[in-house]
Amino acid sequence: MTLDRTPAPTAPRPRRLPLTTPLHLGRPSDIWFKPALSVVASVAPPNLTLLALGRLDLAMYTMAGSLCALYAHNRPYAARARVLAWVILGMVGGLAVALLTASLATGAVVLVTVGALLAAAQKALCDATRVGPPGNVVLTFISSASLFAPQTLAQVPGHLALALAAGAWAWLVGMAPGLLRPHGPERRATAQALNASAAYAEAHGADDHPHPRHRAPAAAAVQAAWQTLLAARAPRTRRALEGLLVRAEVALAAPADTDPGRLRAWARELTGTGPIPQVHDPAAADELLGVDAELAAPVRSLWRRLGPLAPIAARTALGCALAGYVSLALGVGRPYWALVTAASLYQANLALTWSRGVQRVVGNLLGVLLFAAVVPLAQVSQVLLVLLCVAFNFGAEALMGRNYWLGSVCVTPMALLITEFARTQEPGQLITERVLDTLVGALVGFLAAVAVTNRRSGDRVDHALTAVERARERAARLLAGPAPAPAALESARRSLTAALADLRATVDAASGEWWQRALPQERVVRAEQAGHRTLAATVRHQGLHADGKAEGVRR
Repeated sequence: MTLDRTPAPTAPRPRRLPLTTPLHLGRPSDIWFKPALSVVASVAPPNLTLLALGRLDLAMYTMAGSLCALYAHNRPYAARARVLAWVILGMVGGLAVALLTASLATGAVVLVTVGALLAAAQKALCDATRVGPPGNVVLTFISSASLFAPQTLAQVPGHLALALAAGAWAWLVGMAPGLLRPHGPERRATAQALNASAAYAEAHGADDHPHPRHRAPAAAAVQAAWQTLLAARAPRTRRALEGLLVRAEVALAAPADTDPGRLRAWARELTGTGPIPQVHDPAAADELLGVDAELAAPVRSLWRRLGPLAPIAARTALGCALAGYVSLALGVGRPYWALVTAASLYQANLALTWSRGVQRVVGNLLGVLLFAAVVPLAQVSQVLLVLLCVAFNFGAEALMGRNYWLGSVCVTPMALLITEFARTQEPGQLITERVLDTLVGALVGFLAAVAVTNRRSGDRVDHALTAVERARERAARLLAGPAPAPAALESARRSLTAALADLRATVDAASGEWWQRALPQERVVRAEQAGHRTLAATVRHQGLHADGKAEGVRR
């Protein structure tokens, strides 16, 4: 087979809709307790204050601000401050639109339509800015529920002020851990990358020719760590961590020359509070010049990032609107739960959307049963109602990392208990409506995703392939030269590494999409294999080892 022959596209395989695989439990996050404790610290004081004042009916508005504490736990504190501020503004902005609409609109159809458009905008913005978990779902839950809350124009400013005040408290809660461990997120991200690269090196030792897919988790961890470090603002700490991250990156390119034990030892040192391990080698200064170049590179505009998300936004708007309309037609007076269920489904592709739908339905149905068990206790006193709500907030965030359905088992009763803050409701009707809305939202939402195709995913694979080929050619030209500048060679290596990681993520996303042209799988495999060979050659030329040792440059 000659290398210049155009590879034939692989025919798409029949799609399966698994029912049990999406329910498998994973390992909990390393910091599962941080968002769980943060949401407790953020939610409890405002709710208890309102309880003491006898105005627990206002808790829905303080919850809007308090739930912002769920965001940005993986970001350095300087970046976290900005992200949390934007999340709070986005939350209050969505709440403002919902409250104004609720006070002015005259029909439920209008409310559903506005809620669907808000959900689509929240989905697109959260994906474009990569705000991270819990993404758009919390924003959509608050804005959708507020659309169906009784409201007058005169009440809107006061309710928004409550949300802003609770959001300011959530901001303080989110930033507080930085007083004890100011560089914790950067150290943790670097440790995760080192452990992932060590695992890949160990797997490579057992398999002489591992599939590029086996490399993807480690590459993703390394790329995530780079993004974390690029957002850090402490130059000395960042530089020390970058040296370790370069070692993790080199391990991906030359796993056979890697000592996994050394990488894991560095990772263990980073998870503590001791000094950052120092990596000393003559090439370190040249290696990190590529990082400086990336820091100085312009960032893509928000508008350019929003463009590829148009199909996902259209799916969200259509699915949420149809789910709300169907729920109304079935007699549900406040169908925001159907709208939120549909909004929660949409992932990077249809395969993941189906999996999320299974998880959502299972988690919500079990959550409704849990609500039925605890609601008699919650109706005994408002103190117990608040404490149960706080407990379910903690449980949701503690369990969400294991699997979305497991966290939803706690989210559902928590959301239903919030409706009890304003007035006691008949549990049977509430449970019936939630079950109906869950099934309608999941079914109609998924059908909308099937109807709105995402053919741009194939185009993005082509673009990612082109980027890899260009990055590889640049690195190959430098290697072929008589004396390539170390900074240029390091920049080319890092560009190729990033392009390969992006290609694998793009292919995985496109492979789960339906109704599109066949993907050029053979070309993808060739590009990945050639790219990895070029990376290995670059590492050998630079004389780098993942265990921190450097040798003379070999020509």
